[in-house]
Amino acid sequence: MNDTLLLLVMAASLVPVLSLAAVPTSPAPSTPPVATNLAPPVAVFTPGDAGYPAVRIPSIVVTKAGTLLAFAEGRRNLSDQAENKIIQKLSTDGGKTWSKLQTIAADGRRPLNNPCTVVDQKTGQVLLMFQSYPEHLKEKDSRIQTGYAGDDAGDDIVKSYLIRSNDDGATWSQIEDVTRQVKHPTGATTIASGPGIGIQLQKGPHAGRLLMPFNEGPYGQWNIYTAYSDDDGATWQYGDNVPGGMGLVNECQVVELSDGRARINSRRGGGHDLRKTSVSQDGGQTWSPVEDVADLVDPTCMASIIRFNAPAGTQLLFAGPLGPGRTNGTIHVSSDDGQTWPVQKTLFPGPYAYSILVALPDDTVGDLYEAAEHKIVFARFPLEAVLK
Repeated sequence: MNDTLLLLVMAASLVPVLSLAAVPTSPAPSTPPVATNLAPPVAVFTPGDAGYPAVRIPSIVVTKAGTLLAFAEGRRNLSDQAENKIIQKLSTDGGKTWSKLQTIAADGRRPLNNPCTVVDQKTGQVLLMFQSYPEHLKEKDSRIQTGYAGDDAGDDIVKSYLIRSNDDGATWSQIEDVTRQVKHPTGATTIASGPGIGIQLQKGPHAGRLLMPFNEGPYGQWNIYTAYSDDDGATWQYGDNVPGGMGLVNECQVVELSDGRARINSRRGGGHDLRKTSVSQDGGQTWSPVEDVADLVDPTCMASIIRFNAPAGTQLLFAGPLGPGRTNGTIHVSSDDGQTWPVQKTLFPGPYAYSILVALPDDTVGDLYEAAEHKIVFARFPLEAVLK
């Protein structure tokens, strides 16, 4: 899941983060061109805002009315579990300016992790999922139990919560506990939605279905799957784990393909230092065996993938750090549903960690990402900046 140590190394300097000798590596990627003449990014979440010493884990969506909603974890420190709250800012001018920070979810001293957001294009409702950890346990702690609250596990479990907004993020519902609907009843200790975004399928027999990507522990033995809803998020079901993924996968995102199938794209949890992928033919219920993505090097970091419907045609866009370590934010483009990624360009040299792409109403692309000085910033660019 989140890797605080690697982020601290990245932010402290640009010295490459070296792989462990036991980890197999892929050939070093060719150095892509670097884009020039892009507008500078705008700071959205900054350490110290509203009394939060640390901010991490971005999520961003655009509502049906065109409002940008940005989310993150406000933390007491950079530890992954540090009494985290879910925080939000809004922009009504395409990300040029942002509202004051709002805390929209808290669970006492239990830390909240992994914001993952989706907009229901039928109803306009914004749905935000995240997890709640026991206040005295960290992600790696073997005392985290499987199962659900009220069972034999007691309260030493990771819960999954959902909140909703029907007014473009101006107000939010009370927390709903959806743990039993999205967490496998056995085997899963930790769970994490995304982090990042979910999707709504637009084509095929499952059009209208909401998909939320998940990974589940135990720590170091992660699996990935999706939870799905066919009633606009009123109820959820969990799908099967990706076959062969245990220990090779981690934080993940999902994207719809041209024919309505879904592709999951995952941070590497093990194996070659490449992204991992799998395809679902049935709307996220079952998945093909896990595979490496030969064109996408992964320096062990969460990354973003979206479908972008541009005037020139539909593309898949992927954003992540090219390396060394969590540096050099690079955009990759696929025209064949993610089978190959022949186009790549570095848009954001320097520190670049967790990131989320968003398609903007004016046919440009936005990127909310973790940058230098532990800030979360927003940049926008035309697709032509990558293609030319």
